[in-house]
Amino acid sequence: MAKPCNCRRWLLSIGIVVLVLAAVIGYISWDRFFRDYGQPSFVSAEERFKYGSIGAEFDAGIPYWIFYVLPRMFPEKIPKPGGLAGFGANWEQGKELPIGFTKRRIGFDRVANNCAACHVASYRKAQDENPVLVATGPNHTLDLEAFFRFLVDCAKDPRFNSDNLMSEINGAAQLDWIDRMAYRFLIIPITKKRLLEREGQFRWIYRHDFPEWGRGRDDAMNLTKYFMIRWKMDDTFGPTDMPSVWNLKKYKHEQGHRMNFAGDSNDARSVVMDSALGLLGAAPHDKDDFLKQVDWLLDYLGNTPAPKYPFAIDEALAAKGKSVFDANCMQCHASVRTGTRIPLAEVGTDRGRMDTWSKQAAIESNKVVRDMGLERLGLVEEPLIGYVAQFLDGIWLRAPYLHHGSVPSLRDMLKPPGERPQVFWRGYDVYDPANVGFITQGPEAERAGTKYDTTLRGNGNMGHDFGTVLPEEDKNALIEYLKTL
Repeated sequence: MAKPCNCRRWLLSIGIVVLVLAAVIGYISWDRFFRDYGQPSFVSAEERFKYGSIGAEFDAGIPYWIFYVLPRMFPEKIPKPGGLAGFGANWEQGKELPIGFTKRRIGFDRVANNCAACHVASYRKAQDENPVLVATGPNHTLDLEAFFRFLVDCAKDPRFNSDNLMSEINGAAQLDWIDRMAYRFLIIPITKKRLLEREGQFRWIYRHDFPEWGRGRDDAMNLTKYFMIRWKMDDTFGPTDMPSVWNLKKYKHEQGHRMNFAGDSNDARSVVMDSALGLLGAAPHDKDDFLKQVDWLLDYLGNTPAPKYPFAIDEALAAKGKSVFDANCMQCHASVRTGTRIPLAEVGTDRGRMDTWSKQAAIESNKVVRDMGLERLGLVEEPLIGYVAQFLDGIWLRAPYLHHGSVPSLRDMLKPPGERPQVFWRGYDVYDPANVGFITQGPEAERAGTKYDTTLRGNGNMGHDFGTVLPEEDKNALIEYLKTL
């Protein structure tokens, strides 16, 4: 009679062991693949803007050690020497990652981007000086298109496999057995699959009939179309400069102000939310946390002022320039028209950016966001008519000029379109205070930058010929005044 009792005890013991093993395996799986360790505290709001996670690591993140070894394994796929710095990313001395690249442990360390990748500017007063970094300024050195291609091209390369990557990772890190097995059999194959899936969304940046974006630009609304609403690829091409995002509180929706270069967004909150969603690449993992991040960004960007001009200013000449400005520029750039859309026929600039967007695209994009349970004023559901008359705060750091950066300096802006530089180099960060812009010619500019040809599609430097017939002394005074804004 004792045997059935012993059998039950044996089965009970086995059951307990199985439950314990299942609990241990479940905990390890949760800890190594799904547990969110959050992010560290930051010493300042600027530091948080530069390196703080907005949640993109969940769906758009790249495993840290894969991200770490890719530049070592595939240096030929980077446009300039220097690893990740070859893409023109700003990198502070002593920091683990470039500005705008975030690291967050969700089971394992993952790398993603935040807004600072495109919105921290840099300049140098001389070639032998370290760059000065300006948070919320436009990153005119970043080659974003090349970075997008790099990730996909690495995944397409036959060398992107577990054997090769683990050989590189083992030479750089001391992973424990579980992490090594996870990387080899799960993380690397899944990462390769997800990067290859991006190729379909990036098809238009491989079109040889489109010019390169070059440093400091992206094709913003096509990114929105192909990522947010999975729009079928069309024939539009409209690259634009990375914008400054300081002092966003100056935009007042109730006064008719519109945002983005073509006025396709209603207000700052919509722009911040849509940009963040673009980085996430999916619905937020935690909607409440995402909205807190949006609110924080809106407060930070709204209350960060434009940077002051860092060189000497001739105050007497600037005072004369104020009169020139009031007579020739104020009607668009310091009036009720500022922040509103100016018809294309009036401003006369390249229409490519305007043509990338439509009323239907706005309707569909707004629906996608609503379906995520997110509320905002959203994108303007009407046809675009031209470009927004820009506020000029911090204009000295927003070179090159016009919405797509086709004019190198403020001095060039005051030349008739036919006399403006036809070919120059974008992405060199040594400043030119005489012309108010960056140096765009010469061997150093060519070495650091990308070639900009105004005869190519989407690059035209026509239009905005206001002030081009002023006497030279008035132009000099006007330029001196613009430095003060």
